[in-house]
Amino acid sequence: MRVYVPTTLPGLAVAYRAGELGTGPLDAFAVTPALREWYLSDDIEELEYAALSRAAQASLRLLATDPQVARRRVVVAVDVPDGSAVADPDRGLDASALGEVRLPGPVRLAEAAAVHLDSRDAEPDVAAAAAALGAADLGDDDAQFTVDGAEDHELLWYATQEIPHLIG
Repeated sequence: MRVYVPTTLPGLAVAYRAGELGTGPLDAFAVTPALREWYLSDDIEELEYAALSRAAQASLRLLATDPQVARRRVVVAVDVPDGSAVADPDRGLDASALGEVRLPGPVRLAEAAAVHLDSRDAEPDVAAAAAALGAADLGDDDAQFTVDGAEDHELLWYATQEIPHLIG
């Protein structure tokens, strides 16, 4: 099963040095039954892109908590055994939890399939989105527009062998 783990560049650096993501339990995103129902598609590539997008939103939330971190969303795509990523049935159709899963422990970075990362060109929009996130959560439409602006930037794909260059 493919899961998408949100992080930041410093988080990726820590994972690279440790050889694993997180300490567990670990929050991630995947194609869950609730995500399938919400997205109304049977195309697995579209569904995985939706899960990746949800993870990118979670990465933005991580950026919002630390203003010193480079304003680039980071998502690590990891293959885990089926059944190891579990969705919370009580939050199944909660819009804020669509695609959210929990892994019981850390994930070996060797299991990573790819890293998805914003380009440097996205930094101003991602910075503005991170700054506006709190107001958007409170219902400010202008702030939500700013947050949505980060989603105009596609995350770039990197092979795991490129991680040293990304965190360098």
